Amino acid sequence: MTELSLTTIGYDDGDVDTNASRNLHLNDIVQQRYSRRQTLFGGLSAMTTAAFGSVLLSACGGDELDDPGVVVSAGESITTSSGKTVTLNGIAGDNATTSGFTQVSGPTVTLSTAGGVTTFVAPAVAAATALVFRFSASGKNGQTSSADTTVTVNPATLAFTAVSKNLNDIVTVPEGYSVAVLYRLGDPIAAGVSVYGNDGQDTNFAQRAGDQHDGMSFFGLAASGNTPDALNNSRGILALNHENIVPAYMHANGPTTVAGRRPEAEVIKEIEAHGVSTIEVTRASGGAWSYVQASALNRRITPNTPMVFNGPVRGAAQLRTLYSNDATAGRGTINNCANGQMPWNTYLTNEENWAGYFRRTAGDAAVRSAAGLAKQNISLTRYGIREGAGGNYNWTTVQPSTAGDTRFAKWNATATAGLAADGTADFRNEPFQYGWVVEIDPFNPAAAPRKRTALGRMNHEGCWPGRTIAGTRPAFYMGDDAQNEYIYKFVSTAVWADADATNADRLAIGDKYLDTGTLYVAKFNADGSGQWLPLVFGQNGLTAANTTYPFADQADVLINTRLAADVLGATKMDRPEWTAVNPVNGEMYCTLTNNSSRTPANTDASNPRAYTDPKLPQGDVVNADPPTTAQATRGNANGHVIRVRESGDTTEATTFTWDVYAFGSGADLDRTNINLSGLDASNDFSSPDGLWFGRNTNVTGQVAPVLWIQTDDGAYTDVTNCMMLAALPGRVGDGGTRTVNNTLTTAAGVTTTSTTTTRIGAAPGANLKRFLVGPKECEITGITSTPDGRSLFVNIQHPGENGNVGNITSSWPASQSGQAGTSRPRSATIVITKNDGGIVGI
Repeated sequence: MTELSLTTIGYDDGDVDTNASRNLHLNDIVQQRYSRRQTLFGGLSAMTTAAFGSVLLSACGGDELDDPGVVVSAGESITTSSGKTVTLNGIAGDNATTSGFTQVSGPTVTLSTAGGVTTFVAPAVAAATALVFRFSASGKNGQTSSADTTVTVNPATLAFTAVSKNLNDIVTVPEGYSVAVLYRLGDPIAAGVSVYGNDGQDTNFAQRAGDQHDGMSFFGLAASGNTPDALNNSRGILALNHENIVPAYMHANGPTTVAGRRPEAEVIKEIEAHGVSTIEVTRASGGAWSYVQASALNRRITPNTPMVFNGPVRGAAQLRTLYSNDATAGRGTINNCANGQMPWNTYLTNEENWAGYFRRTAGDAAVRSAAGLAKQNISLTRYGIREGAGGNYNWTTVQPSTAGDTRFAKWNATATAGLAADGTADFRNEPFQYGWVVEIDPFNPAAAPRKRTALGRMNHEGCWPGRTIAGTRPAFYMGDDAQNEYIYKFVSTAVWADADATNADRLAIGDKYLDTGTLYVAKFNADGSGQWLPLVFGQNGLTAANTTYPFADQADVLINTRLAADVLGATKMDRPEWTAVNPVNGEMYCTLTNNSSRTPANTDASNPRAYTDPKLPQGDVVNADPPTTAQATRGNANGHVIRVRESGDTTEATTFTWDVYAFGSGADLDRTNINLSGLDASNDFSSPDGLWFGRNTNVTGQVAPVLWIQTDDGAYTDVTNCMMLAALPGRVGDGGTRTVNNTLTTAAGVTTTSTTTTRIGAAPGANLKRFLVGPKECEITGITSTPDGRSLFVNIQHPGENGNVGNITSSWPASQSGQAGTSRPRSATIVITKNDGGIVGI
């Protein structure tokens, strides 16, 4: 083909610049937009909007050649989930003078802007929910432009990879999380107290952290002073229990006895290491937490701390002692396990296994009977203080160096013949001064703790409040931690007033709600219903004519709560421990840790399992086939978590419905009769103990709250150390019924069977995950968080408890930082944070 010259024939393709307007080139727009570029959606995505994208709007500035208008972009729509931090990306042209985001629709959130970056926390939602935000900008001549973007929020999920079971000597948490040790056994809490040597030589535990950290609550503290600030996330008071001690590590070479007597200095140390700590804690700008050693708010409450009695038992004859002739005062609290955080900013500590500390020598029963107090023998026996008991750690053997020092003698409950029969000359009545709920004002170290006797006397594991609703009488839920004991609730006479939450006289508010009311015990029926039975003198056989125990008055009923519950026919449970209340719907959960005395013959709908759980022989890595029986655990070896829905969803109800939220079990056990919840390797557990719902001040306590479950295990420790799991539970009745065929073989080879029908919640599946595994031989117990849920405090109790100074079986917490395994172990409080600064667990 012949090629023609275009210039020869005069061809013009029109490709000449005839546009004299000031409209922008594509490159100009791109340059303007990226000159203000910000990170989009803060790690949730890295999307940017292309030039001329659907959310790009332009407002032109008329004919002024020097003002091309305001160009804005609000970013592309995204999808996230509750609790995630969302960063909004707004881009305005260089000629914009002001710009910012406002919310157009959806659940209201708080927008925070710092350094030109706008963020918010995705709110709690029950279903996918759209939130629309508008980015607006103004030019120097008043022109405005805006663009909208949509953020779709899905319900919260347990957004972490489950931690594997392990036997390591560290605290293991999911990828993306960090652990810091905050407060350890022996840490000094007053100016001038030396650093803990951890060699058995340290003294003065009245000004040091006690042992065996347990139940715990965080109270927000104002930026200065000692007043509460419920939303402060960087300064607070941490109140925590010190349940017990590991004496093998407390002394240079373990505890000693000389000529049948314990040394005074050793026993003082052991006594003072029990009780409660309240300490000031702060978070630095970089995020690290520490406690303030010299804070005036720091306090140790020990078994020697003066206390007062409040409620119906105050002044009762059974509380009279040499120390308190008028039965209104006492000394100390001991074996403090779970806790309660009151809506008026006080802390409840609960006396659990206190009975074992008392000595009662042979012949005591006869002395009491001769004094006309034979019924005290019934009471002492029912609470486990039998003749011949020597008392934990033999404290009563101390010969005090100071005349008149009764700190050791008070643990001897033996009645002395010839002394005053009313108990004012010895300590025969001292056991009746224990077993109570104790209220502490953490903001006032000078205030004497108050024992709240209206809540009954038992092995109090915890005491957690139900929802507080104006005009409704609040309830407080409790477990009695022993095999075949009961679940209780106390309903106040006073109706809730919201103003009481901020009253400065906090213990007076405690008087209002905790000193008068009705104590109830639970009866669980096979059809999933239940009743709260009132423990009221003069009703239902609680009279002087009762043949089980002759009750004299309401004080006698409360002092002998267990006996009163026996008379009413309450349901015997598999060791009721911690209680927790869903802050949204008010349902109460209670851990039933285990029960070695449960047999096929005495199972019931609410305690339906009795079986043999094989343990691995030492050194084995897989279950023996057939299962071994030498180390097997029997009864309800793995425990379960029961839950209660009050009729009408009100704390005042006297009836309820119930089901079992989850059954503890190894994933490998029979799914038909033992592993009823279908647990797998990501969430199998044994012996649930600690229990806590996220705070309603953040997403983990809203709409579908997160439930944290901690374990205190002996049945599964051949496979894993104790652990903590996170759950998103449903509601009572979301599952169905199940028939359980129980088979239990005793160590002697005798096999028994039974069939029980129970009510079981929906299988938890991915809504239950293992979040943490602790170090060797520990218990995971005690949990709380900052109001925003971004710092989670957890207690690690008695690591290495089976060892001694000659055989250290754990070196935690030193091992957490990689130190060699020669350090004596210490109970401690840790802080768990998310590396991206987000809310823990979701």
